[in-house]
Amino acid sequence: MRRSAILGTGFCVPDRIVTNDDLAGLMDTSDQWIRERTGIEQRHWVREGETSVDLALPAAQRALEAAGLTAKDIDAIVFATSSPDHFCPGNGVYLQRALGAGQLPALDIRTQCSGFVYGLSVADAWIRSGQFERILVVGQEIQSTGMDVSTDGRHVAVIFADGAGAAVLGPVDPSEGRGLLSFDLHSDGDHAEKLWVDAPGSMYHPRISVGQLEAGRQWLQMDGREVFRHAVTRMPESATAALTKAGYTWNDVSLLIPHQANLRISEAVQKSLKLRDDQVYNNIMRYGNTTSATIPIAMDECVRSGRLKRGDLLVLTAFGSGFMWGSAVIRW
Repeated sequence: MRRSAILGTGFCVPDRIVTNDDLAGLMDTSDQWIRERTGIEQRHWVREGETSVDLALPAAQRALEAAGLTAKDIDAIVFATSSPDHFCPGNGVYLQRALGAGQLPALDIRTQCSGFVYGLSVADAWIRSGQFERILVVGQEIQSTGMDVSTDGRHVAVIFADGAGAAVLGPVDPSEGRGLLSFDLHSDGDHAEKLWVDAPGSMYHPRISVGQLEAGRQWLQMDGREVFRHAVTRMPESATAALTKAGYTWNDVSLLIPHQANLRISEAVQKSLKLRDDQVYNNIMRYGNTTSATIPIAMDECVRSGRLKRGDLLVLTAFGSGFMWGSAVIRW
């Protein structure tokens, strides 16, 4: 059976940089308070009117260029986001239109922080089955417009940010040794309301009301303590399970890229797995938590800086809203 491999990567973030001191002017917080609790120093937020395509299109174009392909060469798009521009349709068709890729399938998936890992698993299955040859996988978010940027919402607003990352997948012969080797995917809906946005929703008529708006139900809500407690357990557990499926141990791993949820979570995962600093990549200090975009942004940085090289064994792991989590093992 053939295998899929990542042929090219790219990312894009808005040019608007929001520092911790900028946020201190909007809410009761400080640079020290934010750094100590999250590790974040700055983040990128969109300007008014910027859309998903403004971020996803440059990321996709850079990934295609890195792969030596054009938009006409791809057969499908898998678009992971928890913050679509509209209730419907999904963001994938807007990217398809902007790319000029033709009438190819564009699938949106909403698995939040683990979205890019889930998206890779979908693309990998399509390629392995022979249904499609080359697939563009995108993780993109605009979270800044969905947060209460006040003291009431500071525990969320200081963390989340905007950005997009992309990867082009294509088939390779297993004899090459490279490619996506294994996945480990899970969910636990018992904790669905611990990291969520309640409204608008189709269970309500109308889908959002004045009362809900006044109560702030349109803002992202998070039980940070519970998210932390579960993440530091599930991420190393899942990543180890994926490694075991692939027939490797942590001694074989060149690089772990964890979802950039909080630097304290990444540090706890690293400690749990007994990994060296050079085996773990973090960039949350510069970008904040861009949800489904964190892993592809970090992956592209690693590729372009030489941190990730051909033949390296890469592990991706993510945890977030749902709760949903998952991991992937890739021979680069």
